[in-house]
Amino acid sequence: MSSTTAGQVIRCKAAVAWEAGKPLVMEEVEVAPPQKDEVRIKILFTSLCHTDIYFWEAKGQTPVFPRILGHEAGGIVESVGEGVTDLAPGDHVLPVFTGECKECAHCKSEESNMCDLLRINTDRGVMLNDGKSRFSINGQPILHFVGTSTFSEYTVVHVGCVAKINPLAPLDKVCVLSCGISTGLGSTLNVAKPKKGSTVAVFGLGAVGLAAAEGARIAGASRIIGVDLNPNRFESAKKFGVTEFVNPKDHNKPVQEVIVEMTNGGVDRSIECTGHVDAMISAFECVHDGWGVAVLVGVPHKDAVFKTSPMNLLSERTLKGSFFGNYKPRSDLPSVVEKYMNKELELEKFITHEVPFAEINKAFDLMLKGEGLRCIIRM
Repeated sequence: MSSTTAGQVIRCKAAVAWEAGKPLVMEEVEVAPPQKDEVRIKILFTSLCHTDIYFWEAKGQTPVFPRILGHEAGGIVESVGEGVTDLAPGDHVLPVFTGECKECAHCKSEESNMCDLLRINTDRGVMLNDGKSRFSINGQPILHFVGTSTFSEYTVVHVGCVAKINPLAPLDKVCVLSCGISTGLGSTLNVAKPKKGSTVAVFGLGAVGLAAAEGARIAGASRIIGVDLNPNRFESAKKFGVTEFVNPKDHNKPVQEVIVEMTNGGVDRSIECTGHVDAMISAFECVHDGWGVAVLVGVPHKDAVFKTSPMNLLSERTLKGSFFGNYKPRSDLPSVVEKYMNKELELEKFITHEVPFAEINKAFDLMLKGEGLRCIIRM
């Protein structure tokens, strides 16, 4: 990659969300050079994740517009700002919505991946270095989204939110590891940690839930019970190791009771990937006493609360939360890419559609209709 563009403003195409819920508009934007601790990336493939839809609709949170959405992507470093030593032009990378500064208490802890400096901030539309945007149209700033803004041919990202990966890995496949798939996979492998031969229940069979099921399959679970209100999801979920299905609508008692009966006392592990409070309670109450562990992954409404009897905890069940599958982006994502490279992890089955960048609104339509899992957007 020639670095003739280094230090220059780059004019390129970006899909701009001008207002909530309105189709994205393809615009020519100016992308400023990276400043201290920043990297400018040429995005080659990006994918649509439900979180983009959530903030584009802006129904449950602060509307921040105009902004460039997108956070699941793969690309190549075009240039680096001052102080960036572990990345160079030409490196293959995944930008990530959360980061790893490597300096804070969280980054130094073996248990946490919740970096103090770079953890997700959905309201901040500017860079940390100077509180300004790197995107503009005719001098008007266009805001960033979760530090990534991948719906642009070029973007500027803090170095701590960039994972350098194997250059041989196909970016049109591994780009899905920069958010949803790693979130689900890690919630099982790193947080629930099911033993070989154990039983696992997964609540919600979207991309994240299916990635959690894939984690259970890799771990060698003997039964993987998928729970979803949409029976259309059951057939394709078999490809991800799901062995049986429960639709809460088919039963006249709480789904946790159904699962406890099916499994002679409860599952060993459960993973909740819907963000609905009822599903969280069910996921916790369906695990076996004495050793059961329930992991919450889905993001609830900000005012949501749930109730359960403290006896459920006193009888030795564990309730845990997980963020981005407990992966530290810079340290851990390269090895998740290697799981794909050595055929331990299958990614193709998550990718159900592909559209060119000019047709990005099609990807939104597909997700709003609930069709498919991941749509790759080719820049």
